[in-house]
Amino acid sequence: MKHTTTPSPTEPAAKGFSPGFAALGLEASLLTTLEALGYEEPTPIQREAIPPLLEGRDLLGQAATGTGKTAAFALPLLQRIAHGPRQRPTALVLVPTRELAVQVSEAVQRYGKELRIGVLALYGGQAMGPQLQALRRGVEVIVATPGRALDHLRRKTLKLADLQVVVLDEADEMLDMGFADDLDAILEETPATKQTALFSATMPPRIASIARRHLKNPTEVTIAREPVKAGATPRVQQTAYVVNRPYKVAALARVLDIGSPKSTLVFCRTRLEVDEVTAALNGRGYRAEAIHGGMSQVQRDRVMQAFRSGQTELLVATDVAARGLDIPSVSHVINYDLPSSLEVYVHRIGRTGRAGREGTAITIIEPREQRLLRAVEQHTKARITIAPVPSLGDLLAKRLERTKASIQTTLGAGGLEDFRRVVDALSASADPADIAAAAIKLVYGSHGGDQADEEIPAVQVRAPEPYRTSRPSYGSAPQSGDRGRAPRGGSGRGRAAGAVRVYIGAGRAMGIRPGDLVGAIANEAGVPSRLIGAIEVEERFSLVDVQEEAARQVIEALSRTRIKGQKVAVRLFRD
Repeated sequence: MKHTTTPSPTEPAAKGFSPGFAALGLEASLLTTLEALGYEEPTPIQREAIPPLLEGRDLLGQAATGTGKTAAFALPLLQRIAHGPRQRPTALVLVPTRELAVQVSEAVQRYGKELRIGVLALYGGQAMGPQLQALRRGVEVIVATPGRALDHLRRKTLKLADLQVVVLDEADEMLDMGFADDLDAILEETPATKQTALFSATMPPRIASIARRHLKNPTEVTIAREPVKAGATPRVQQTAYVVNRPYKVAALARVLDIGSPKSTLVFCRTRLEVDEVTAALNGRGYRAEAIHGGMSQVQRDRVMQAFRSGQTELLVATDVAARGLDIPSVSHVINYDLPSSLEVYVHRIGRTGRAGREGTAITIIEPREQRLLRAVEQHTKARITIAPVPSLGDLLAKRLERTKASIQTTLGAGGLEDFRRVVDALSASADPADIAAAAIKLVYGSHGGDQADEEIPAVQVRAPEPYRTSRPSYGSAPQSGDRGRAPRGGSGRGRAAGAVRVYIGAGRAMGIRPGDLVGAIANEAGVPSRLIGAIEVEERFSLVDVQEEAARQVIEALSRTRIKGQKVAVRLFRD
């Protein structure tokens, strides 16, 4: 059975929870959780995948990252566990990277909150002790990278004899990272009676081969890309900021603080996120309003009137709520999350830059989503600039600049006679320059200068790739590897041709930053920066890509020197 679906809008309920999820056959406790989390309607992959998975069928799904795949397999999985014997484990979800293992396990915990189902993430780089303790206690759902799952199987600390469900998420990525043999070895240890779901952004022959060997008469679901009409893509300035998830709200506020946009539309995925972001922005002194499917028409009308009249400078919305609304042209559109499809991205940024005016589109992404921007660029035929999040110094400089501009404007307007008398009186006991500085300090405070702000940690930003005639589809691009192991099969995906990886036994715990390593390699080994590639700084070690001809020189030089005052292990990193 094969289904191909092109994303298309559906009508949301005017108030309350969308009936879409209930129509898929999900039980009341899961529907209640989805409503509490702010999910308004199922995405195309959820509409197509959830019913056959609830029926117990195997499934082969082609859909990109960001389209809602996690909920598509997690919700049926949780419902099956809730109504069957609770084996430990009942379900195994295999994912390519540690970042995705954490993300998926957190999502399964959120969806299964009412069902009290245990979830454990297993990935390389973790201490083995806590994992062993959790496995001995027993959990229903395990989310693991293939390398760590196979490690536990060989130790006989992970037993899969009673497994009922297996999910392979982002299967093409796992194959690209060299996990094909690991996947086969793991799947051979699972019962023949299990239900299997395989999701992949692309369907090359090797994915089809895995499906033939391990899936039984699967339902096939393909979420096709909707073509964009010529001229439909707006011409706006597009910028992306890369931050770790805990700092997304701070990064959003920092971007707003620096840019001071007058009318901004901020898009979030769920109602809950809309409410959280709105509250956070209002807590920082902005005038923000939320709009989503859980609001009455009277509430929507009030919010829209406030935004059109300028009483509200920020409108935080879900895609569902924004559909069909007469939203005036705005100066900025901010994607707090990447949307579920490229078409939605185009519709979002099309809200700005109308009628010949300049527009700005900003996207805040997590490190693992960086390469998705390449697919967006291909789709929109426009470059997206990846910019560093403005620093605390940048923010303070901008506030001083605004203070200076305000004072210059006031000086030009005149009418200062009454205030000069105050200056004259104060000059009897204070230096006029100090008086002026005190006045500027007051103005600076009114521009937010006295607000307490924190530095947002920088993350490694991948160098932009040149345009190619063929780019990966949205969501099919590689993510950072399972950092307990290197990608196998030659130069790992994303590594420059002819490069090898060098292990350095120093990381964040020693205060190491990528710039420290570049400086050490350039100064101690005399290697030019053009021979240095990607750098990954972990808690207790770092990995540096260097051209093969320079590797021995780098290893010998760094082995002799001290990094942050300490001798550290330096060697070629091999799988």
